[in-house]
Amino acid sequence: MKSVLLAIQFLTRLPTPQVQATERDFARSMRWFPAVGLIIGALVAGGAWLGAQLDGWVAALAAVAVWVGVTGALHLDGLADLADGYGAAHKDRARLLAVMADPHVGSFGVVAIVLQLLAKLVLVHALIAAGDVFPALILLPFAARIGPLVWTLWLPPLHAGLGARFVEHVRVSHIVGWSVALAAGAIVVPAILLAVPLIALWGVWLRRTLGGVSGDCHGAGIELVETGLLLAVLALRHL
Repeated sequence: MKSVLLAIQFLTRLPTPQVQATERDFARSMRWFPAVGLIIGALVAGGAWLGAQLDGWVAALAAVAVWVGVTGALHLDGLADLADGYGAAHKDRARLLAVMADPHVGSFGVVAIVLQLLAKLVLVHALIAAGDVFPALILLPFAARIGPLVWTLWLPPLHAGLGARFVEHVRVSHIVGWSVALAAGAIVVPAILLAVPLIALWGVWLRRTLGGVSGDCHGAGIELVETGLLLAVLALRHL
């Protein structure tokens, strides 16, 4: 129970009971990231449903606003840092990592955030117009948060930061268990199975470009997988 609460505290801004925890307890919480994704997805779907009582665009805006609000823009921050680093120094790995470590957001980061929010807004609206969007909104954040478990097990940490804390506490069995849950969810939303190649592609890009993974890389990957899955769900509905 402690690990679940710590995962909720880390990935969201939801109110939770205060718990005494060690760094080891915090690291162990990563195995529950996909479960927190279900909570986030349920809230996003709820926001979309409320907004849909007025208008499709209001529903899309409400969904995206809840998405950002409940996560505290945590993953958008990682996307911005990675975009700044890659945009400023994509051919110089050392420089890229140095720019990523800078707490200030540059022009590349701002553009990445704006494009990401616009992409989610447009895709959620398109799904609402297509009908029956709510199961997809519940399951997509869950599917995307399987990614950090895979990347942690697969890739070396770039530095002794957030990403390095989880390495010793992620097991293949955790990924297998959540993969079974993903397959079960695909009965309702088949397109979420595309999370598997999307997660793999992000891991390949990180290995080739950075040689490892960090907290920012996890956050950016979650954002991009979520958007990729929104596009996949929409494309499948049109086939």
